[in-house]
Amino acid sequence: MKGHCLCGAVEVVANASREIGLCHCSMCRRWTGGPFFAVHCDDKVQFTGGTLKTFRSSEWAERAFCDTCGSTLYYRLVPDGEYFVSAGLFQEHEFELASQIFIDEKPPFYTLANDTPMLTGKQVFEQFAAGGN
Repeated sequence: MKGHCLCGAVEVVANASREIGLCHCSMCRRWTGGPFFAVHCDDKVQFTGGTLKTFRSSEWAERAFCDTCGSTLYYRLVPDGEYFVSAGLFQEHEFELASQIFIDEKPPFYTLANDTPMLTGKQVFEQFAAGGN
């Protein structure tokens, strides 16, 4: 898959995926202005051009954005390098919503009609601790 940020300065190449996950946690909502629609990629994502700014949002993760236009680029797990790349970067790619996490932090002012598996924050951390990202 190939995509780019809003201004086109940062280009991204990732292995093809059809599924995206949605995160309702308070950090993702503050970072993106809403839930974070993310493509779960491996650790081989390539970013070229432009300047990426990163922010270490926790002990285990960092978030990145384009230094020019501010587009949300990725959430990356530091221990294994896995990327969760913003689905909006890949405008020419078709996706299906496969899951939602931190459903217990979703505010009441929006509801999605998609029927997907939903995990609470506690369930996400339990799954992560068990080694099943």
